[in-house]
Amino acid sequence: MSAPSKQTPASLPGASPDNVIGMLSPSRLWIPAAIADVLLILVFAAIGRDAHARGDILAGAFTTAWPFLAGAALAWLAARAWRSPLAAWPTGVLVWVSTVLVGMLLRAATGQTVVLPFVIVALVSLAVFLLGYRLIVAFAARVARTRQRRP
Repeated sequence: MSAPSKQTPASLPGASPDNVIGMLSPSRLWIPAAIADVLLILVFAAIGRDAHARGDILAGAFTTAWPFLAGAALAWLAARAWRSPLAAWPTGVLVWVSTVLVGMLLRAATGQTVVLPFVIVALVSLAVFLLGYRLIVAFAARVARTRQRRP
């Protein structure tokens, strides 16, 4: 009696080393990537509100986050991010820069605070969040590809 064959991600239909595990196609990943961007922007806003003791963190996070969410949405449309949602370049960089730039412009236009230290914190924090997970996924995909090619 032989052991049952182990089905690996590479043996799934449509899988290839270039399509990492057969699961990382843009058509399958744009929704989770968009959700990740939204959640990370909300986390950024919630952390900021908590750090400055701004009252209700959860409800207030949406008030703080909406300009940045608008910037991210604009970037997703302008860059057609759904085509390569997990690419750090150019998708991730465009989403990050637009999130901060449009977010700050909308904050200024609506009378919310925009000061240089906040701009710097937003640039750094959102770079870590919005580029970080994309870079981690790219690294994991590279490792998976390398392992698939080994006999």
